[in-house]
Amino acid sequence: MIQLTAADVRLGARARDKEEAIRAAGGVLVERGYIAPGYVDSMLGREAQANTYLGSGIAIPHGMGADRGLILRTGVCVVQFPDGVEWSPGRTVKLVVGIAARSDEHLGVLAALTDVLDDPGVAARLAVTRDPAEIVAGLTRGGGGAPAEAAETLAGAVHVDVALPPGPGLHARPATWLVDVASGFASEIRVRHGGREANARALASLLRLGAPGGATLRILAAGPDAEAALAALREAVEGGLGEEEAHEPAGRGLAWTPVSEGRAVDGVAASPGVAVGPLFQLRATRIEVEDVPGDGPEAELRRLAAAAEAAREQLGTLFEEVRERSGRGEAMIFRAHQALLADEELHAEVAARVRAGHGAAWAWQQTVGRRVAEVAGVEDERLAARAADLHDVGQRVLGALLGTRRGAPRFPDEPVVLVADDLAPSDTARLDPRRILGLCTASGGPTSHTAIIARSLAIPAVVGAGPAVLEAAGGAACILDGTGGRLYLEPSAADLESARGFQAELSGRRDRELGTRYQPALLTDGHRVEVAANIGTAAEAAAAVEAGAEGVGLMRTEFLFLGRDAAPTEDEQFAAYTEMTRALGGLPLIIRTLDIGGDKVLPYLAMPHEDNPFLGVRGIRLCLRRPELFVPQLRAIYRAAATGPVRIMFPMVATLEDLRAAREAAEAVRAELGAAPVEIGIMIEVPSAVLIADALAREVDFFSVGTNDLTQYVLAIDRMHPTLGAQVDGLHPAVLRMIDMTVRAADGAGKWVGVCGGVAGDPLGALILTGLGVAELSMDLPSIAPVKAELRGCSLARARALARRALACATADEVRALPLA
Repeated sequence: MIQLTAADVRLGARARDKEEAIRAAGGVLVERGYIAPGYVDSMLGREAQANTYLGSGIAIPHGMGADRGLILRTGVCVVQFPDGVEWSPGRTVKLVVGIAARSDEHLGVLAALTDVLDDPGVAARLAVTRDPAEIVAGLTRGGGGAPAEAAETLAGAVHVDVALPPGPGLHARPATWLVDVASGFASEIRVRHGGREANARALASLLRLGAPGGATLRILAAGPDAEAALAALREAVEGGLGEEEAHEPAGRGLAWTPVSEGRAVDGVAASPGVAVGPLFQLRATRIEVEDVPGDGPEAELRRLAAAAEAAREQLGTLFEEVRERSGRGEAMIFRAHQALLADEELHAEVAARVRAGHGAAWAWQQTVGRRVAEVAGVEDERLAARAADLHDVGQRVLGALLGTRRGAPRFPDEPVVLVADDLAPSDTARLDPRRILGLCTASGGPTSHTAIIARSLAIPAVVGAGPAVLEAAGGAACILDGTGGRLYLEPSAADLESARGFQAELSGRRDRELGTRYQPALLTDGHRVEVAANIGTAAEAAAAVEAGAEGVGLMRTEFLFLGRDAAPTEDEQFAAYTEMTRALGGLPLIIRTLDIGGDKVLPYLAMPHEDNPFLGVRGIRLCLRRPELFVPQLRAIYRAAATGPVRIMFPMVATLEDLRAAREAAEAVRAELGAAPVEIGIMIEVPSAVLIADALAREVDFFSVGTNDLTQYVLAIDRMHPTLGAQVDGLHPAVLRMIDMTVRAADGAGKWVGVCGGVAGDPLGALILTGLGVAELSMDLPSIAPVKAELRGCSLARARALARRALACATADEVRALPLA
């Protein structure tokens, strides 16, 4: 049991009302280091849901279960109000016992506290004492009374044994729920636990049980409706006794548990789901290279340049294939590989070896091999995982140099669970989910690109299982649990049957998500979040509607400009935008004006070299400098707006001057066309826009946060950096605090905020963003149905509590590890 000390007691306090009294108790908990300040609001929120008056002038305010992340350590405090505080009509409180409980440690205090209620004299004495030690003694010894032992069985009683759900146990709120259920029956009902017995209709009596989470209660009933009472009480206990916020949202927490104990290999969970099938050991061959000088250094260097160009083109093709299948975020891996391939220092070192008389293939292999070893040896796990990317690039160029694919793995034709030392991202991208049921690697980590692509393909995966997994016999049945991070070898027939049943359950859940994709994302308390799509082509607009999108939150117009020899004409753009409005059938379409620069370049647009292109002429800066591109696009957008609800969004706005110049250009075009006004918004992508968001909000209709770019600018890490890029996490607290600031500024001006970056399509991210007050979430098409389903299983209060906990975190890993209760 936790200890109440004199330092936790405050005597002679005064409060005008209940809120002031609760804040006083919360202040003591903060001062004592038990809670973060935000938990005080949670205590007030709990009081609004359920009165915490206990009896005999005592109240026990505490916070909501969803906010346990704000509890720093379990503790209690006592604030004495000798003059009393009106808690509710006819009820005056003189002792406020503030509770901050991470688990069930406080139940002993509650059990002792309720003993005080049996002796009104003790409660009255504690309400006026000037000695804090007397309060400590009274509340920790329960007035000196011995625990009441269980009474004899009720005459003619029937009983049922039922286990409390895991969690904080039978504290005030669930006990109140139990009292309410019991009060609906005429029978006498009692509850037993640990040698104590309680009246099921008396809150204080139930709290005296001190029953922790998972404890078994025996409920006894005697009377005319005893059987019905037991059935109702059992259902109430098994249903959680009203503790909704302690449960995970619908769809989370599905996990498979084996029936029997068998041989298992532990790894790291990388992609959720369960796979059942024969094990296949993938043994990739290494390209062997001999040091052959060839036709001289210059000829060898030309061969190397041609091989590097061939590899670059292959990576470009892979980018497009993966982007089409899994989204741009996953495809960016291959843009990073292209950046690795363009490393000037790498090529200079290879060239030096070639000019020293070595062959191009040998020089390349030696140079890349040394780099791979250096990267793999760093202590940072995320950086070390990037060695696989560099090795993949090296093998690709070697294959082109030698005209062979001997290093490429050969995948089986029948469905299998694949086991390998590791897979290159490009090999993972070629996996066919119909044949590769699951994936287990001996090395790698959850942040590796192999893991990321496996998740995008919905292939269950375990990584980092160690070299022992490579000794497992091929062909034998196995079970891979990507959620739990285990590979089960030689499973029993019962385990195989159980795992297949779980697969059916999981498949059913996904089918239900798809089946409800057209339903709005209404939270359990009726709050609605708009879920929209990110698209880049006209064809994707119709696919967005089919996926369940409620509009397009981001139309990336740059894709109309890429892959061609000249910019699209005004009429070509008008035709594309109009095709989108017709496909959307009245749903909103937010068109982002041309966002070129940084990682996107147009071969027909002559632009000077920039050492830092992400900090140079890109987005709205480029548009304002290139009216020959900007004006035709604005004309096409305003013309298309006559065919459906279109909004304009300017990218990379960093200053108020940027916004005003862009609006002035748009207004000039609108006036020339005689078009109707449209809503105009901006992307929030740079820290300066966040810091002046209050000023920007007065001059726009909406904000849309681009978390991909905002994250790289906030963290000062190029998201395409071959080694640091994996640390660019949009759930980093620094980024979340920027979004929070943006929402607050927009709220002050009565404007709404959307998010169109990758975080919006992450179910955890969607919940946090909703809690921060984001009104619209726009994402890649595969994420729409599951995100909608996730939101429907959560209340706004819980989302807000989760967001508060996320803002209080120090790292992205802490945010991702947050419990949802």
